[in-house]
Amino acid sequence: MSLLDGRRSVLFVHAHPDDETISTGALIAEYVARGSRVFLLTCSRGERGEVVAGPLTALAGTNELARERDRELERATGILGITERFWLGEAPARVDGLESRRYRDSGMVWLRPGLAGPADDAASDALSVAPLAEVAADIAALIVRLRPDLVVSYDDGGGYGHPDHVRAHDATLAASEATGTPFAEVLETPGADGEWFDLPGHLGVVTDALRAHASQLTVHGTEIVHSGGQREPIVTSAGLRLHPRTSPA
Repeated sequence: MSLLDGRRSVLFVHAHPDDETISTGALIAEYVARGSRVFLLTCSRGERGEVVAGPLTALAGTNELARERDRELERATGILGITERFWLGEAPARVDGLESRRYRDSGMVWLRPGLAGPADDAASDALSVAPLAEVAADIAALIVRLRPDLVVSYDDGGGYGHPDHVRAHDATLAASEATGTPFAEVLETPGADGEWFDLPGHLGVVTDALRAHASQLTVHGTEIVHSGGQREPIVTSAGLRLHPRTSPA
């Protein structure tokens, strides 16, 4: 059976606002179209994100940026049809009995085009340096609450190496194992070890959801222009690979 078929509910785990739309917007829209309830867990508020030149530029490096990105995420998830969204570290994505906490954006540096690495000034409460066991336990708490049929997040390289993406992968895999929930990694290129889905019918929905993230990117035709000027096509295809450590026997 395809990983798209027969899923009553699916939980997507992403590191920052806009990641859900850029890399998996078409997958989310497809699950919604098939009648699945789709939940989104976002791990950090993207406090360290650069800001597109324009009316929002002054938000860079301020507390208001996190609030703006929250509002942008609310709009994007509504467009995609996501049932409910959650912040990691806040109930119900927090271990019972523990006070709420915020996992902050760790930042990153470009090691070479297309490959990111850790920044040397990540805060002590940043996602990438938080104890893996704590992050995994908070994700597991949400999984137990929602009981999704499938959990979806990055591959072990975090897609392009961002340390928050890598930590999200590691913690989500651990949480999925601990709760006995199938975990699928997102693939960015076709491969023999996973399923590949071309979903061009969702281009309009994905484009509209991308426009909601106006502090981080601009849409020009069928391209995204990031705050740093990098260009990439709007993605309406992706792959999924069921992780062997969470595959049903």
